[in-house]
Formats: sequence, C-alpha cells, structure tokens
Amino acid sequence: MHQLAAGATCPSCEEPLESGDRFCGACGYDLSALTAPEDHPTIAMNGAEPAQSPAPSVDWPTAPEVDSSDTPVPVHLPTDLRGIESGGRAPSRDVLPQGLQGLGGAPIGGVPASQEPSGQSGPPGSSARPGAAGSASADGDYTLAAPDPAGDDDPGNAPTDPRTVPPGELSAPEADTKRCVACRTGRVDQDGYCEHCGHAQPRERDHMEQELGAVAAVSDRGLRHHRNEDAFAVSSTALPDGSLAVVAVVCDGVSSATRPDEASLAASRAANESLLESLPRGAHPQQAMHEAIIAASDAVNSLAEEQTSPQEHAPHHQNAPACTLVGAIVAGGLLVVGWVGDSRAYWVPADRTAPAARLTEDDSWAAQMVAAGLMSEAEAYADERAHAITGWLGADAYELEPHTASFKPDRPGVVVVCTDGLWNYAEAAEEMAEAIPADAGERPLRSAQVLVGHALDGGGHDNVTVAVLPFPAPPQGAGSA
Repeated sequence: MHQLAAGATCPSCEEPLESGDRFCGACGYDLSALTAPEDHPTIAMNGAEPAQSPAPSVDWPTAPEVDSSDTPVPVHLPTDLRGIESGGRAPSRDVLPQGLQGLGGAPIGGVPASQEPSGQSGPPGSSARPGAAGSASADGDYTLAAPDPAGDDDPGNAPTDPRTVPPGELSAPEADTKRCVACRTGRVDQDGYCEHCGHAQPRERDHMEQELGAVAAVSDRGLRHHRNEDAFAVSSTALPDGSLAVVAVVCDGVSSATRPDEASLAASRAANESLLESLPRGAHPQQAMHEAIIAASDAVNSLAEEQTSPQEHAPHHQNAPACTLVGAIVAGGLLVVGWVGDSRAYWVPADRTAPAARLTEDDSWAAQMVAAGLMSEAEAYADERAHAITGWLGADAYELEPHTASFKPDRPGVVVVCTDGLWNYAEAAEEMAEAIPADAGERPLRSAQVLVGHALDGGGHDNVTVAVLPFPAPPQGAGSA
C-alpha cells in the first residue's frame, strides 16, 4: 500500500488518517481500495461508482459522535431543573378539538392518573434478538420469527467471487458463521468487523419494520447517529368479551446514559408483555397502561443492577440506563395513552377538515416552569433549557410518575406514537396531520414509512421511531363524546 499524503482523510467519512493506516479507524473503510489491484473489485461507497465489478451499495454506520441530547438530571425543585436540549420547538398547547374528549384519567397537562402501586411487574422473559420480525395471536402470545436463511435479501447467500478469496479457502463456510456484507467471504468477529476486509457491519437495529394489520411501526437509525437507540413493540390481544385490543409502545434511549439501546428495548418489551397479560384478564385499559409503565421502569432499573463484565474497562462513573416511553391502546371504543418523558402521541382524524391534537405533554423543563407559574409559556420555551427532560425511566430517575389519559373519539382516525426524532420535524398537531398520508387508516405501515422519510428528509439528526395505530369508526348509534 502506498504511503498516504499528509492531511489525508477517509474518502467515506472524511476522518483524518495517518500514514500507514490500512483501514479507517472511524468507519472501517478499506484504504487499500485507493490503489486496489484490478483483480479486486471495490464496492460503491456513498454514491461513488465501483472501480470494477458492480456490487451492492452498503449503508455503513457513520463515525460515532458525541450526543448529549436527552441527558437525565435528577430534579427536586422547578427552579433547580437542569438538562440538555432535546431539539424541538415550543410545543403547542391547544385545547382538545371537537370529536376527542378526555375521559376519567389525567388531563392533557400530564397529571398522573394514579399514584397507587398496582400489580406485579418485571422485565419480560423473551430473549429473542433485537430487530427480529414478530407477530401476535389473539390470545396474546407474542412470537418472534427468525429470518429466512434462504431469503433473496440475505447478502450471505450471494455467490462468492473467487478473485477475493485466497487460494485454498473456497470451501463453503460454516452454517452458523455470519459473512461480511461487503466482501461476502470474510467472517464477522464479535465486534462486528470483517476479519478479511475490516469493514464494519450494519447493525440489525439500524432499520426495523413491523406490521400486524391493525398497527404498524418503523424505526430508523437516522442520518447522524452511529446506532439506533430507539425501540418499539406492537401487538394485539383479545379482551374477555372477544373484541380486539391493539397496542403500540415506543421508547427512546437517553443517549448520555449507559446502554441506552438496551434500556429502550427492555422497556418496550416489558410494557408490551405487561399489557398482553393484563388486558385479557379484563383490566381497564388505563389501569393496564399504568401497570405497564411500572413494569417497563422495573425492567430498565434491573439493567443498572447487572455486573459489568471483567473484560470491559468501566469508566469511573456511568449513568444508569435510561429511556423515555409512550404507549397507546385501542380497545372497546376507547383510546388510552400513557407516557413518561418527551416521546409523544398525536390524534389525526380521518376527516382532515377536523382538527388534529397532541395527546401528551412533555416531561420537560419548560412545561414545569409554566405549570409552577414561575414563567410564562413564551418565556419558558424561549429559554435554552426548554426541552431538557424532567421525567424518564431508569435508576437515576428522581421519581416515577406515569401519566395516563383516556379518550373516546366519535370518529375514525389514527394515533401516531413517536419519539422526538420525528416530532422535531412535525411538532404541531397540524404539521403531523399534513405529514401523514390521507389513507393512514388503511395503510399504517406505508404511513409509518412516510413519516420516517419525512424526518430523514428534514435532516435525520436523531433516531426516528413511529407507530401508526388506526382507530375504527364508532358503532352506529353509539353517540358522540
């Protein structure tokens, strides 16, 4: 390999390189491709044409960046609240529109529906890998399906190019060996890098999609983060009267905390499992949501109790794993939402001439300043601390206050459940209604894909996760609420 010129940068991620480097230390780019022999084809990177034989373009993870969004800070008094900007504009505080009236639970301001301990909760027992497809049966059993090893989209099944394989290594690889998506011959080590060409492998959670007919969700790493720290769970189950209850849970890992991706995954699974256990027993959906948030909190707290591996070099201080949560249930003509943090739920009616509404209120510095009467809304949301979160799930949380609210729409529509990676680009309810397709009730997966694309087109500065949950038309003669 030739010596790199002084000041040379990686052609993939533009990170500075040193003389003698064979691979980029940030993204794993094979620097030998700069002077690749003619008998070794290179792959297209970031839109560049391949030097020889065409090969599939790979969306390599960008270099890790320092992200301080959503930093949880223990709080005591409103005047002492601190945090890190989470990126959104001042949330609108519109009153509920016609056709959507709150019932019996917390008002939109986010007052907890109940402070009483309820039910037993704990982390889910599933040990399935992240990102696997899944399905839910009518009795509440949630099954993760393993990917088809013979699928056409599996890059490991592509024919081997003998020009890239050293002599004597053309034998078939072991069945359980994961092969590199770039050279397609090298084995992938435990750190996610190819032992042959050195390329970093895409993570399974970089992009996830799931559809269960009555609900769909999509999660994407975004354009700026080096991993996806969001997670979701969608499912359905039968109520005691035989009717269907549909569930969507979305969690956003706190980036500055330890293992935020594990926190969001554990919380979404625990909340989903709790709902699938309590709803078929006849629990009121709002109470079931309250219990599910407590179960999710317990699951995240349990991560902080796990021992650090002796092989890992642990820093002197690590924040406990933490995440936000928002969930929605459609059951028996009711719409129930629950949340902790700044992930949100929106109501978008099928008749777009009717107004949309935001159903949640952020656990944020600005919201508490206004609620405490210490600042006007304009003053609070103009402050640089406006979007610092004041509520989250995790061992470092000062106090767990699950927020729940119950509604009874008198017309069909959809519920959009999302992280701030989406609502930063469609904050007002009117903007969310404009971004989602008009046929969202009939095509929830396509609508979730469109909303994720809306966030990516806007800049994709954060992980993006959204679930679209259709609300059917109320029965004739049920009356309006």
